[in-house]
Amino acid sequence: RNQKAIMEQAYLGSGTQIDKGENARLSSLVGAMAISDLVKTTLGPKGMDKILQRLGPNDQSVSVTNDGATILASIPLDNAAAKVLVDMAKVQDSEVGDGTTSVAVLCGELLRQAETLLLEQRIHPQTICSGWRKAVQLARDELDRCATQDITRDDLLHIAQTTLSSKLVHTEKIHFAELCVQAVERLTSSSSTSSASSSKTASDDGDTPNNSNEINLDHIQIIQLSGGSLRDSYLEDGFLLQKSIGVGQPRRVTNCKILLANTSMDTDKIKIYGSRVQVDSLTKVANIEQAEKAKMKTKVDKILQHQCNIFINRQLIYNYPESLFANNGVVAIEHADFDGIERLSAVTGGDIVSTFDTP
Repeated sequence: RNQKAIMEQAYLGSGTQIDKGENARLSSLVGAMAISDLVKTTLGPKGMDKILQRLGPNDQSVSVTNDGATILASIPLDNAAAKVLVDMAKVQDSEVGDGTTSVAVLCGELLRQAETLLLEQRIHPQTICSGWRKAVQLARDELDRCATQDITRDDLLHIAQTTLSSKLVHTEKIHFAELCVQAVERLTSSSSTSSASSSKTASDDGDTPNNSNEINLDHIQIIQLSGGSLRDSYLEDGFLLQKSIGVGQPRRVTNCKILLANTSMDTDKIKIYGSRVQVDSLTKVANIEQAEKAKMKTKVDKILQHQCNIFINRQLIYNYPESLFANNGVVAIEHADFDGIERLSAVTGGDIVSTFDTP
């Protein structure tokens, strides 16, 4: 045994400790159960808030929350089992969006029962895991038996209200539940319409239609604005893009023809300081800038050939092309970023283009 310990120390770094057997199991159980006990009191509609204070040298801000995902992501951990429990909660939050606290509490209680089986009844850990796997299958079978496809709108409202009961907006949960259900219903109707059109096209082509009615919740955009009350929140009938319109361009457009682009519109001013250009007079620098300006005008002319009255670009639009758009009565919106341009593409059913040669 001493020889084995010497060999382990030879391959491990200084200060490294090895826990085995009962000590390792007890350390893992205690760490995971401590995380479970931490967030247990925040569970449910009567859950209490936690005061979190950062300990960074430059950030000692204080926040109050009862959201399990926020609490678990804020606490520093040095226990491996506790980190695994936090990772489980993060996966639950990213995949489902709710139930992070429930996952942590359920896991902690299972480990609490496993501690009794391990230490008092001396049952092997693999035997306990085998029993848990059988319990999972039984739970799935029971859920499948209780499941139903007959879900009414009132059921959706009750589900949304239950989810919001432990959030900061619980005081207006009826209002926000209505907004959530309306948003999902709009996605469902638009998905059904697109599926019907794609099925008709597939049938016309002689192919088997795809009956998938999955909806993408990422198409629901949440815009946060300061001021007002929770009751002022609303669901807009159209699409909101929180960007500014160019100077001198129309503020209201009907019968819109939108062109979505991801192209560079900032080359009207030569980037001479980022490149190596050797000239012997300022006249030649001006000539280079004029050439760049003519190149940009050609690009804008190609865009205008598509007869669009709204041009939305993911990248910047400099002053010269903006003025060209304004002279032609085209609304130009710059810096729509990835999320905005992707959502616009999904909403309008259009493609994001980078070249404009063919109208």
